[in-house]
Amino acid sequence: MKVLRPLFIILCYSTFATAVSAQQLPYKNAKLPVEARVKDLVSRMTTLEKIRQLDMYRGWSVAPMSEQQHEALILDEKLIKAAFAKGSFGSLHDFYPNSTTLSNEVQRYAVENTRLGIPVLFIEEGLHGYSRKGSTSFPVPLQLAATWDTALVRKVGRAIGTESRANGTAMILGPLLDVSRDPRWGRQEETFGEDTYLVSEIGLAMVKGLQNGDPSRHDAVVSEPKHFVVHPIPEAGSNTGPVNIGVREIRSSHLPAFEKAVKQGGALGIMAAYHEIDGLPMVANHWLLTDVLRKEWGFKGFVLSDLGAVRMALEAHHTAASRADAMAQAINAGLNMQFYDFGHEEFEQAIDSALKQHQLSQVKLDSAVADVLRVKFLLGLFDHPYIDTTLLANVTHSAAHQQLALEAASRGVVLLKNDQRVLPLTGIRNLTLVGPLAKSNYLGGYSNTADTAVSILTGLTQRAGDRLHIRYVAGYDQSAIESADVVVVVLGEDLAVVGEGKDRAGLSLDSAQQSLVQQVVASGKPVVAVLLNGRALCIDWVATHVPAIVEGWFGGEKSGQAIADVLLGITNPGGKLPVTFPRSTGQLPYYYSHKPTSYHRYVDEQPTPLFPFGHGLSYTTFTYEALQLPTAPIHAAESFDIYVTVTNSGKVAGEEVVQVYIRDEVSSVTTPSKALKAFSRVALQPGESRKLRFRMSAAESLALWNRDMKKVTEPGAFEVMVGSSSQDIRLNGIFHVK
Repeated sequence: MKVLRPLFIILCYSTFATAVSAQQLPYKNAKLPVEARVKDLVSRMTTLEKIRQLDMYRGWSVAPMSEQQHEALILDEKLIKAAFAKGSFGSLHDFYPNSTTLSNEVQRYAVENTRLGIPVLFIEEGLHGYSRKGSTSFPVPLQLAATWDTALVRKVGRAIGTESRANGTAMILGPLLDVSRDPRWGRQEETFGEDTYLVSEIGLAMVKGLQNGDPSRHDAVVSEPKHFVVHPIPEAGSNTGPVNIGVREIRSSHLPAFEKAVKQGGALGIMAAYHEIDGLPMVANHWLLTDVLRKEWGFKGFVLSDLGAVRMALEAHHTAASRADAMAQAINAGLNMQFYDFGHEEFEQAIDSALKQHQLSQVKLDSAVADVLRVKFLLGLFDHPYIDTTLLANVTHSAAHQQLALEAASRGVVLLKNDQRVLPLTGIRNLTLVGPLAKSNYLGGYSNTADTAVSILTGLTQRAGDRLHIRYVAGYDQSAIESADVVVVVLGEDLAVVGEGKDRAGLSLDSAQQSLVQQVVASGKPVVAVLLNGRALCIDWVATHVPAIVEGWFGGEKSGQAIADVLLGITNPGGKLPVTFPRSTGQLPYYYSHKPTSYHRYVDEQPTPLFPFGHGLSYTTFTYEALQLPTAPIHAAESFDIYVTVTNSGKVAGEEVVQVYIRDEVSSVTTPSKALKAFSRVALQPGESRKLRFRMSAAESLALWNRDMKKVTEPGAFEVMVGSSSQDIRLNGIFHVK
């Protein structure tokens, strides 16, 4: 024991001296600028340590989980040691620990048991709720967009960021900023709709909510907008299909949402998409990933591949000859991190081979690594790597977040039709609810699979109480229909036909649902159709024959309750469509902001949409008056105001989304027939009026990409159209730019 004691003292002193020395290293010094810390750390790293910072590991690398398991319950010391045997790595995904202690322990191993102590970045899904069991599930993004309420969406992002970070997750894969103009694509539910401006504004609100001004806070995360870029308009509406589109259209319609997220929202992540654009895989597109994203916009974060996107260059696009070639092309273009593209050994060997074959330079590798490390420094992971374990229980599925989920679902319900004032359901006693989807508790895509939503049947039963006698039948039941004062039939999409990889050639109801609604209508009873779906549908027969239609989407955990409130009149619907509903798939692509020569004229179909973009009814009415535009010509560099007065001319309180569209009457290149440039959701009591002011910048709201591919505001006349939807224009006028 006397022999061991001096040795023990020497070891302790040595450990202490090493710790003190480590604290003095520049990259460990929190007082230094982030760029200085990044530069110092990169200079100390071996080539292998650098490569591993560009790699993503799965949750089961550190915890005994199956591929289907959604939650880590325990850690495995042998797995952790094996995962960190060569040093730390870039990120961990599909982990979702059931307690923050688990994420802290993994982080502790990275910080305390690797040579340089580089923390791991925990990355997870959270499009409309952190995808961990027990977290709050909000409506799908398409329904969040249907609220046309940026303040509300920012609150939702704030809630998602708070619940995520409390679990140790510091980066969320979202939001989707794809401008979706082909509802055959199965992921339209994940988008904010078809319009550039609406997607930009709702997307910016979500980014700001997630990052909360400072991602180093323990209630904020890095936001990673996706899929960069032009992903949702694939050939034939087929996921990952080719996209053939001009640079002007990319810049005009698809880049603005990402640009706003980066430049105004400060987004620190970007996901590069699977597809090819004009023959070039997105993961190898230097112009977009470097010239536009970094040089034009000043992006300071890192670019992650979509799952397997780099491998697709090798195995699907056939634009790479080897793994080394595929990785070199992607990193040289501006990609920073793989997403399960290649196994870890394969990945390390591929980049090492690319370096040795001079396909990839050490300078470029250092730059790619620096981008990843910069985000980790900005997140505060080097200075505060561990999360307070008491936070999770306090914020996860809190009462405030549950109330926010209900509010978001309610405000995103859209009343599509209400002939004969069938709704709200007042003055009746017997209600028959029909259709299997009336019992659906589906939360929507990219939700956790352990929790469920309130069904419409449950929601109506809870909200109606003794007021109604509710009878439910899955299919047509004559006696149940005959005894009803009103029949509510629930229609839409089930899990087999909506979501990622579930693209559709047709958008009509299936034959069973079509037969069901036809039988119900034939009964002669007043009928209400409620839709549960994640995309625009072709429901021409229903729109013609059913007097009242409610679009309920996939509303998250409070879905059935929110829909019940609208049906019963507890809530006055105020949502508006963020996508156009076509009459038939033959009209596709059909979006309101089309070019003047996109006529949609057919010998066998009407030229109009079934329900237009921006459409949504209320239980009250609104009048528009006193449109005020600039009276003198404005300069191209000026800002200007548009005023309009809106009045609730009905008998109940309600909310209207006032929409401002602009048309450039003569331009050097073709521009849309009309384009949304401003909107405001306003709540009014019966008889109340409000004068709204819309402040716009001519350099942004009126700009175009001219024949020389320069963004300019051209002189001339501009028509302003203000109304309740893209088709329901109430007031219009002209002003001029000099």
